[in-house]
Amino acid sequence: MANKRVLITGAAGFLGSHLCDLFIAKGYDVVGMDNLITGDLKNIEHLFKLQQFEFYHHDVSKFIHVPGQIDYILHFASPASPIDYLKIPIQTLKVGSLGIHNCLGLARVKNARVLIASTSEVYGDPMVHPQTEDYWGNVNPVGPRGVYDEAKRFQEAMTMAYHTFHGLETRIVRIFNTYGPRMRLNDGRVLPAFIGQALRGEDLTMFGDGSQTRSFCYVSDLIEGIYRLLLSDYASPVNIGNPNEITIREFGEEIIKLTGTNQKLVSKPLPKDDPKQRKPDISKAKELLNWEPKVSREEGLKITYDYFRNLPQEELMKSAHRFD
Repeated sequence: MANKRVLITGAAGFLGSHLCDLFIAKGYDVVGMDNLITGDLKNIEHLFKLQQFEFYHHDVSKFIHVPGQIDYILHFASPASPIDYLKIPIQTLKVGSLGIHNCLGLARVKNARVLIASTSEVYGDPMVHPQTEDYWGNVNPVGPRGVYDEAKRFQEAMTMAYHTFHGLETRIVRIFNTYGPRMRLNDGRVLPAFIGQALRGEDLTMFGDGSQTRSFCYVSDLIEGIYRLLLSDYASPVNIGNPNEITIREFGEEIIKLTGTNQKLVSKPLPKDDPKQRKPDISKAKELLNWEPKVSREEGLKITYDYFRNLPQEELMKSAHRFD
């Protein structure tokens, strides 16, 4: 019997590349698709020699054609860091609207199950803490983050419409802050920014007084949760993240300790609509998927720091404006 075949959009990105690895390891045939606007072929070059892997250099905002059977589609194509979606706002909106429409249309033709990557950003700057899946959010549609937040909210609405109107098998994962190897050091998010600054001998930049919180999930935990959700029978959104909450100030202090540097934390003004709190309620994931994170932040940060520390020097010297 032929292997099951999965299409992963955004395959050369941070999460997409780890998903490719997981599905290959589990015996699937994998079709990766990416327009490389933020993805990097280095993340998947180890897969090109494999018979079970094929790659399409393609923008999912344009019509998608993949010959042959497809059993599952995972839509992970999207700029995911503020520095990217502020630079390419139109493409961000298109991949969350035209891109999801094309993926859902392909799924109908192929009779495939679709899982879409949504995000905790659908909750905006939340008035409810921790965030549960039935919270509708507090989002500014015309603020700087609106291009990403509303793209993801529309993506969820379109996916659910295909589920209810066409009877398509769909799954929605709401991803909270995730970290690990293959993150881009200069993508503007807090973790690679802090580690990059430490490695370059710079002070660590936090916004405001650093009292805003984030909850960091190691990538292997997240990928396992996504896989379990895909194979589940649950069509409504599910939070996947680590509920171990920490302030940005405390996190910066952890990075300074980890890297053994003597830099200090310096404060800059808060960006507009910066979420003050981020913490997933993962009760649903525990109950439905028997999933919860296993990797401690101490363990995950050590692996991630070692990855960044071994990057070529020219990569380390690239800095980015933070917006997280």
